[in-house]
Amino acid sequence: MPVGAAFLNAPESLAMRFFNTEGPVRPDDHYCLPPLTRWDLDAVRMLIERKKYFLLHAPRQTGKTSCLLALMERLNAEGRYRAVYANLEIAQTAREDVPSAMRAICGAIASAAEIYLGERRLFDWTDAVWPHYGDHGVLNGLLKRWSQESPQPVVLLLDEVDALIGDTLISVLRQLRAGYTQRPEHFPNTVVLCGVRDLRDYRIHASSEAAPITGGSAFNIKAKSLRLGDFDAAEVTTLLGEHTAETGQVFTPEALARVWELTLGQPWLVNALAYESCFENRAGRDRTRPIDAALIDQAKENLILRRVTHLDQLAHKLEEPRVRRIIEPMLAGTALGDVPEHDIEYLLDLGLCRKAQGGGLTIANPIYREVLPRALTFTPEASLPQISPTWLNADGSLDPERLLAAFLDFWRQHGEALLGSAPYHEIAPHLVLMAFLHRVVNGNGTLEREYAIRRGRMDLCLRYGGITLGLELKVWRDGEPDPKAKGLAQLDGYLAGLHLDTGWLIIFDRRTGIPPLDERLTETSATSPGGRLIRVLRL
Repeated sequence: MPVGAAFLNAPESLAMRFFNTEGPVRPDDHYCLPPLTRWDLDAVRMLIERKKYFLLHAPRQTGKTSCLLALMERLNAEGRYRAVYANLEIAQTAREDVPSAMRAICGAIASAAEIYLGERRLFDWTDAVWPHYGDHGVLNGLLKRWSQESPQPVVLLLDEVDALIGDTLISVLRQLRAGYTQRPEHFPNTVVLCGVRDLRDYRIHASSEAAPITGGSAFNIKAKSLRLGDFDAAEVTTLLGEHTAETGQVFTPEALARVWELTLGQPWLVNALAYESCFENRAGRDRTRPIDAALIDQAKENLILRRVTHLDQLAHKLEEPRVRRIIEPMLAGTALGDVPEHDIEYLLDLGLCRKAQGGGLTIANPIYREVLPRALTFTPEASLPQISPTWLNADGSLDPERLLAAFLDFWRQHGEALLGSAPYHEIAPHLVLMAFLHRVVNGNGTLEREYAIRRGRMDLCLRYGGITLGLELKVWRDGEPDPKAKGLAQLDGYLAGLHLDTGWLIIFDRRTGIPPLDERLTETSATSPGGRLIRVLRL
């Protein structure tokens, strides 16, 4: 067979476009929404016409780079401006070594000008201005020379600016600010700074937890901060419809609704669920088979179990103190307390949280809501002893009564000893319990979680085969009344939503001076206000 013949005779699925989960979209390769429709292009044009400097920010993998590249292409095609996109992430490794960072930043801009404009002279100009401007002025000198030589006003689109820290970031911002009054003849007409964070007052830190090392604003010339939002429900349907139009394979209405329900429009998650369902799943690769809700649910499980990079990066953020200060009380269902405003802003910028209707803080979407506690239970789950699945019947179905007995036996032997393996100590019992339940489902079922600030509880729903089990977790702390009565009422509402007539109320007693576990561990029955039979476990 001639070289390349195998590729030419490859199945259609290898040659068609696909859902993108890595890097900016390329319309020839990827299903995509036109990037410039995802933000207010008229507002962006007005900012450029008025020679403004502004910010674009959004969580990772939401389409920022695609929007900037599309804007550059549009501006250059129209011919009124010379626009260049440059990624500054290459300078991140320089940290606060300003000379090395400036060399990398100027090189990135020069390389981008060569690629997108065919302009080679920026490399020479960098070498020419460096002796005169020095380490902390070379960027200013380069942009001044470029703007003076350019036949049209320059628009500079700088991506990953928030990858820079400390003195390096200060130097970049000060140099841009110093040239601002000279635009557009002697400095770029417009500079767009792009990153995950809205840098607002541009608090400059040497590390994520360090105190600011400069007062006031290092970039008070910004006119506006634009945030790239998630897809809305119609955009999700439009994007998935690209696959249908190209292949004929439809997404059922239930599948479309499930994608929206799980992601709430987070762009990477939408693309990842669709790619997993249509291209990774063997059944989904059959173009005569519709993509149904079951395939979407399987895709969700696969992404979580594989700890794909996007989700793993989010989980890694849980180790940061400013993230823990918010996520831990959210998981526990308690009030945030005296949390700094910029901590909340940080989680909103990361896309970990969003403002719900009414202004309350909540986890951004159901997939993140599942990923975060799973990440926190990783170490407790790894610490579990070997547990025989005594909760299964001979036919492999789940027996709730056997599960209850197995759990109580597990907690007597190992529960309290494992609390130290949980990374968030305030919710250590919750995490150890969830680690146990992960062993129970073991890929053959699901464990869903509901939690929110000030509800004082965490709700769990275990699904295994035809069995659905609703649980509510409460903590009894010093100075508080017995949470049983409130827990029964709360669990009543949760079970009603699940259409269940029975459930478990688990009360973790965390008061000081309590009796040993053997003396306080009890299992009793109670009736909820709605007449449901509740098993009450006190641990």
